[in-house]
Amino acid sequence: MHTRFILINTSHAGNVGAAARAMKTMGFDDLVLVAPRWANVLRREETIQRASGALDVLDKCRIVDTLDEALDGLTHLCATAMTPRDFGPPTVAPREHFELLLKTQRHAYISRGLEADFALGSEGDPVLESAVAPQRGIGFLFGSERFGMRNEDVYRCHACLSIPSNPQFGSLNIGAALQVIAYDWRLALGGFADAAFGETAVPAAVGTPAGAASGAMADAAQVAGMLGHLEQSLVALGFLDPAAPKKLMPRLNQLFNRAGVTQEEIHILRGIAKAILQQSARKSGPKPT
Repeated sequence: MHTRFILINTSHAGNVGAAARAMKTMGFDDLVLVAPRWANVLRREETIQRASGALDVLDKCRIVDTLDEALDGLTHLCATAMTPRDFGPPTVAPREHFELLLKTQRHAYISRGLEADFALGSEGDPVLESAVAPQRGIGFLFGSERFGMRNEDVYRCHACLSIPSNPQFGSLNIGAALQVIAYDWRLALGGFADAAFGETAVPAAVGTPAGAASGAMADAAQVAGMLGHLEQSLVALGFLDPAAPKKLMPRLNQLFNRAGVTQEEIHILRGIAKAILQQSARKSGPKPT
């Protein structure tokens, strides 16, 4: 499973370097910065010094303006926040969550593989095997040093990771928190048994490109787009009052996260939203004279 670390609104350049160092130590190299304080943060002296040789991670690092841009290809999101949010995802310890996630992954591969064999026999069709792809990528989100993660960003996640720490002093620097999570995730993936530092703990899909099969998981950007479309249709129906939305959309976000919707299901849901909007437009159109 591809792994990405995302730092949101980082204000201290040194923390970017520390994050790169922590990632490289654990064999990861996909780092994305969302609207950092310094536009030139990757070239600042403090960043380079704190990276302590992890310059390849900094060279590969992307800087984007919005969180949506950082989530391409990710199907499972983990927030890092000390304080549980109402209506947010469950708060869990990293190691506990990773064990459950990979166990679910393995079961999904096995069950979908058996369904494939039943449908086409044992011909080993590579197109069929590519459908056995429950998750394409995992993202770990870290908020600003000043105010942490925004509620709306936490609501988009499948889990909220809380590192077990001293109840009287639970403050962790971003670099330290990232190191702990990267370590636990690396252990869950099997450590460094693979000399190539592979990140895949379950059999890799073969055949068609990721996302081509109807059973491929929808990534976070696709879920967000569908939710936006669905929100428009619910407003048109009169079911959602935009002036008082309460927590309807975050709750729906969590519902779809738990369901683990596929790309095909996203297309169906967007088709429903489109039909609702078209029907609403016809009803509200000008009356014939």
